[in-house]
Amino acid sequence: MAGSYASLTLLVVWLIVGQQGPVVFAQVASLIPESLFNNMLKHMKDANCPGGRFYTYNAFITAANSYPAFGTTGDTTTRKREIAAFLAQTSKETTGGWPSAPDGPYAWGYCFVNEQGGGDYCTASAQWPCAAGKKYYGRGPIQITHNYNYGPAGKAIGFDGINNPDIVATNAVISFKTAFWFWMTPQSPKPSAHDVITDRWTPSAADRSAGRLPGYGVITNIINGGLECGSGSNSAVADRIGFYKRYCDLLGVPYGNNLDCYNQKPFNR
Repeated sequence: MAGSYASLTLLVVWLIVGQQGPVVFAQVASLIPESLFNNMLKHMKDANCPGGRFYTYNAFITAANSYPAFGTTGDTTTRKREIAAFLAQTSKETTGGWPSAPDGPYAWGYCFVNEQGGGDYCTASAQWPCAAGKKYYGRGPIQITHNYNYGPAGKAIGFDGINNPDIVATNAVISFKTAFWFWMTPQSPKPSAHDVITDRWTPSAADRSAGRLPGYGVITNIINGGLECGSGSNSAVADRIGFYKRYCDLLGVPYGNNLDCYNQKPFNR
């Protein structure tokens, strides 16, 4: 009986009632315990990585729980693959690794909180006008940039992204929430990364013509396609794949198809 209670404690569930009746989803914490999280981000706490003093497992789980579909959609393989994909893409955004780094370059995700050498990233916008003296450079796991992302992210999450973008680098839960917001939110013509990795996205004829087929590579296109996709092999995309493969291996799931975007046209072209 004690073992049964322990199992129930480890496997916390949400009960979501929909048109099809009650559906039970396992929480993210049951798929990625803290020990595995720390192994994935093995050198996050290196002395040269400020991220180790900011990003925490508890902040990750708290933020993930604010997006109930994350890591809970589909079968166990799909759920684990989404966690691997999310951590891989955000690890690439925050990496402190290099080719000959100890344990390899893909053990150095979440090293940085702030973009290294970032600019103002202020784009003229009637809806999300830049605040005087504020800069919208990359911050947090997804390295959210530009006033037109900080504004809607803040509105959705509950902070003033235009007047207080710095909170993304000082509050770890909010920081993770901006990454989950970006991950879960489609921005037409781009689908959400969540829908892509959980096989809920059906490419249009235009997508297929542009080489955008379901798979991890489309997520790279969503995040940074304008700089990394459609121009052949490059190290940035290779690094995103490297992180993803390592994390899938640690989670014990297959990679799926179409991992790169080398021959995909970016969504904005």
